[in-house]
Amino acid sequence: MKYGILFLLVQLTLVANAQTTFSVSFPRAQSQQPLDGRVLLIIAKTNSPEPRQQVSDAVETAQIFGVDVDGLQPGQGAIIDGTTFGYPKRSTKDVVPGEYYVQAVLHKYETFKRSDGHTVKLPMDRGEGQNWRTAPGNLYSKPQKITIKAGAKQTVAVSLDQVNPAIPEPKDTRFIKHIKIQSKRLTEFWGRPMYLGAHVLIPAGFDEHPEARYPICINHGHFPADFDGFSETPPPANMDTTDYVERFHIHGYKKIVAQEAYDFYKKWTSKDFPRMLIVEIQHANPYYDDSYAVNSENLGPYGDAIMYELLPEIEKRFRGIGQGWARFTYGGSTGGWEALAAQVFYPEEFNGCFAACPDPIAFDAYTVFNLYKDKNAYYAEGPFRRTPRPGQRNYLGQVKCTVEETNHRELVLGTHSRSGDQFDIWEAVYSPVGADGYPKRIWNKVTGEIDTNVATHWRERYDLLHILRRDWKTLGPKVTGKIHIYCGDMDNYYLNNAVYLMDDFLKSVKNPTASSEVAYGDRAEHCWNGDPTQPNYISRLRYNTMYIDKILKRIEANHPANADLKSWRY
Repeated sequence: MKYGILFLLVQLTLVANAQTTFSVSFPRAQSQQPLDGRVLLIIAKTNSPEPRQQVSDAVETAQIFGVDVDGLQPGQGAIIDGTTFGYPKRSTKDVVPGEYYVQAVLHKYETFKRSDGHTVKLPMDRGEGQNWRTAPGNLYSKPQKITIKAGAKQTVAVSLDQVNPAIPEPKDTRFIKHIKIQSKRLTEFWGRPMYLGAHVLIPAGFDEHPEARYPICINHGHFPADFDGFSETPPPANMDTTDYVERFHIHGYKKIVAQEAYDFYKKWTSKDFPRMLIVEIQHANPYYDDSYAVNSENLGPYGDAIMYELLPEIEKRFRGIGQGWARFTYGGSTGGWEALAAQVFYPEEFNGCFAACPDPIAFDAYTVFNLYKDKNAYYAEGPFRRTPRPGQRNYLGQVKCTVEETNHRELVLGTHSRSGDQFDIWEAVYSPVGADGYPKRIWNKVTGEIDTNVATHWRERYDLLHILRRDWKTLGPKVTGKIHIYCGDMDNYYLNNAVYLMDDFLKSVKNPTASSEVAYGDRAEHCWNGDPTQPNYISRLRYNTMYIDKILKRIEANHPANADLKSWRY
């Protein structure tokens, strides 16, 4: 008996000591200087696409681990072992033995000495839109095949001997122009030169009508590499249509997108189409692919920089009318929240917003939970059970992932709200600055326990429904008739829940009445933007045309006596 127990103890010791350790380093040829950043190690069952492209919220996701490095020397190994936090498996010890492909990335951080006295290390955007996979200058390794052996203790060396190339700047065309300015406000805040950019779609006849002054529409959204959805050439007749989009259950979607872009060009240049400017803003920053277009303790005064530096420069260069009655804003998802936020925070600077599938506009419906009353973001908790909160679904309600899983993926990608992803950017924008200079956590990223003090800070500054309700006496007269919201009732991220609450308020508020519009798409998923006559996969491509009639009606109904209503109607 005693030998059996001894044998069992030995076996247990061997299992406890058995683990695969990874040592990730970069050669001196890639950098002679020490580097700061986040080392990410990805393990996948296939190398096509590369493992770094396989990390996602889907059940098919690759495995990923991450570790911060400060002053990592050339040739020095960053160690990833059984103590390193991972997603979806928590530890390397939990990875099932077998054959895999492994790849590593070093997401570089830069040191910022901000005007608030804090020094922080963050990944500055380098033209890619905050994507750790493709950020220029990031080091990475080629995928290599490995075998994780059961019961073995082994170390795998991974060399970051590759580097992501620079991304070329987009070039001007006949209709699409590009502008980039250094922001005085943001440069002062971040302690280094900071820039804002925009892609501007100019109207047909712009050069032939130098006397014309134009209304302007800001199409908010994620980082645009160039102006989206506009093409002067039709798709080739023989364009490949074998591609399949699971979300829409449709083949040949790339050709549909290309055809819609060409159709937009034809409408834009047609005789009766209204002449105006459409702008897509570039405001990627050290935390995300855009700033949410508001002032923030952690990101700086992006709202004021866009409104009082970038927008006037665009209107100056491209002959915008430059008055609030001739400015409109629209967008979907992040852009939907930004469109409504711009209207709320700068109520007299815009004459209307069209917010589609907006990020949570009421935090007591923060996707699937109440940020003010619930104790945990990841679980609904009772005296005898905990139920995971869903994070994403399809139009049938089938759950793709949980809130916890998405947040754990973000935590692997970056500590201190540095993942460059969704929950972290909400935290970076809305939270106060912590003692360490990084955003205060709204909840514990591992456990989901909510910090009520941080939630109160969020409510008073960024909960759009709360702000409208609180300030309606003074704010209401400035936004009546200007708010338009659209959302699918099966939004993949449950964003319709907050829209319901906003809808109830806008319908009931008095003195003045809101005179607003809120519409829902039956069984429509994310990016539904208000057109019930078209399937979502079509309407989501028509943001730049579908609100034009409403914009024109708003201009006709609400403009100053001396407004220029003619020079741009040629």
